[in-house]
Amino acid sequence: MVLGVVSGVLGVIYVITVILSILRTKIDTSTDEAKRAYQIHEYIRSAALAYIRAQYTIILSIISIIAAILMILGAVLGNSTVLYMGLAYLLGGLSSATVSIVGMYTAVLTNIRVLNALNKKGLRSALTLAFRGGSVTGFLVGGIGLLGTAGLFIAFNGFSDPARATTILLSYAFGASTAALFARVGGGIYTKAADIGADLVGKVEVGIPEDDPRNPGVIADNVGDNVGDCAGMGADLFESYVEGMIAPMVIAAMINNATLIAYPVLFSAVALLTTLITSQFVAVSPSEHPGRTLTLTSTLAILLTAAVNAGITALSIPTAMPALIVSILGLVAGAVVGFTSDYFTSPQYTPVKIVARSSQFGPALTILSGLSMGFYSTFAPSIAIALATIGAYIVGSSLSASEPLLAGIYSAALAGTGMLSVSPVIVSADAYGPIVDNVAGLAEQAGYGEEIRSKADLLDSAGNTMKSISKGYAIGSAALTALALLFSFASVLAMRSGMKVEEVMQTIFNAGNPNLAPYFIGGIIIGVVMVALFVAMIIQAVTAAAGRLVDEIRRQFKEKPGILEWKERPDYERAVQIVTYYALRRLIAPGLLALLTPIVLALIGPLSGDWRPAGALLGGVLLGSIASGLLLGLFQGNVGNTWDNAKKYVEAGNLGGKGTETHKATVVGDTVGDPLKDAAGPAINIMIKVMAVSSSVIVPLILFGV
Repeated sequence: MVLGVVSGVLGVIYVITVILSILRTKIDTSTDEAKRAYQIHEYIRSAALAYIRAQYTIILSIISIIAAILMILGAVLGNSTVLYMGLAYLLGGLSSATVSIVGMYTAVLTNIRVLNALNKKGLRSALTLAFRGGSVTGFLVGGIGLLGTAGLFIAFNGFSDPARATTILLSYAFGASTAALFARVGGGIYTKAADIGADLVGKVEVGIPEDDPRNPGVIADNVGDNVGDCAGMGADLFESYVEGMIAPMVIAAMINNATLIAYPVLFSAVALLTTLITSQFVAVSPSEHPGRTLTLTSTLAILLTAAVNAGITALSIPTAMPALIVSILGLVAGAVVGFTSDYFTSPQYTPVKIVARSSQFGPALTILSGLSMGFYSTFAPSIAIALATIGAYIVGSSLSASEPLLAGIYSAALAGTGMLSVSPVIVSADAYGPIVDNVAGLAEQAGYGEEIRSKADLLDSAGNTMKSISKGYAIGSAALTALALLFSFASVLAMRSGMKVEEVMQTIFNAGNPNLAPYFIGGIIIGVVMVALFVAMIIQAVTAAAGRLVDEIRRQFKEKPGILEWKERPDYERAVQIVTYYALRRLIAPGLLALLTPIVLALIGPLSGDWRPAGALLGGVLLGSIASGLLLGLFQGNVGNTWDNAKKYVEAGNLGGKGTETHKATVVGDTVGDPLKDAAGPAINIMIKVMAVSSSVIVPLILFGV
């Protein structure tokens, strides 16, 4: 645990060093283009801050209310554990907010400096600076995550009373999940409403390029890249990261094995240090291609993490070798998820080219071919996750001779720890994406020459690929994490009911008790449909906000015809206000759906006087949501990026290039895919984890009392 705290501190120190180095990089305003770029950058910065301020006012208000309820309940009843659960919940929400806000603001401050570096020093310097800007989010995930998890465990004397300490840690994860859910939903609605609204009028109706400064929605679109793909993803993988460590710790507490309790933190602490080292490879990579450099950096991080952890485990705690093996299984599963997403979404591979070629025959075939590629892309990652779970259970059951079942499910949960251990470098590559997306936009809007714009597009293309890999990685890790939290739910029920974990699992999974079959089967159906309802709510929110923005952009073009003739300035502020209003208005309902579903269903226990029907119902709900969420999350994340890169493949001059009917068809596909890949798809992974962690934290209080 001490190593976890030390690694966390080093991660935070590294982040502070990077931020200071970025701020010391002077902004160039020596040319007309540079001055215009800086002015546009200031629009993006102020609008992004305004949105984040408004969004987190809502999020932190919700978190504060829930934390206050828990703390007051604990104080009134004299239950110190519940009181500390409320404090930990608040701390988890604040930790998530810190990662999200600091990471996003640094990304915004970095984009103009990357453009300057691209103009003055070249592609390699710009790539290095952009990745360093993204690494602030990535290493805040690891640094604060380890500090919070290991620090709280030490603060509550975890090795003396592991059951109590891990229960409090679950509340920390629950707070992080709550903040991440609303941040991901709100940011996703904002970014895709702005993107779709700007594209439908600008590119499809008027025929002006993407990021053209005449488009009133262009600043809102640039802001959306940051609040969705940077702030939202940072919050998303932060809660996955801490839950990936905490879930196996909860199960290990049932075995009361100090080594197994500490191992998830040990593995993650070593991984943070190794990813910090490998992230420096970006500056010295022999490849001049940004995409290859970033992919190679991620691959090196995975290999070095596995190698160093293997050496440390073999030398210091050889009895934990099965735990090492299952952690590496998780790493391998994560690599499969990432590389599959890369294959199905990168323009250099066959799936994107198939969709682009199909677009020659109209948008209907763009959509159909993309759908087929999206479903194909779910097969390998799903099988890899399933095999990692099964393999981890089989290998890990030998960790405890007296409790082989608990050791097996602990190991299945530990596979999620392994997959998530390299989150710092994965998130760094993902947060690089919105930085270079903004760089490409600034270069276009400020009127830089073709050479600079083409280099900016090369950086941006690599960013799109990395965002796709990260989204696949996020949903894959979410499935493993949610499974781990499902096992921790069973462990918490066992602790509270006084039953063995075997008996609780037989109850919630309906093994050998036909009286609970209707509850379990009904729960599976409810879990599946809850995911579908959640997706529908988010897509509808994006549609409504985008439609309102389309009306506004059309109004401005009609009432100010001089905009398209470069004679009048668009009202960027009005477009930003519209998207902000609708995103904030629509983020609450999907979030409450995920938060309240387990709590409402748990009330069946007190009403019936028996907790077992509610346990079986919730077991089915969680299983159904995890299975359907994995499928829909992977599908939506990949298909949207396949359509996006098919459009970019055509825009690069293939199949006729820009302005052709093929290009228009791919624009339609990209527009359809936008809310799937950047709003609904990524939000699913948080939804299934929120449902699982709230079941572990709040539901036992309902079923068994405070």
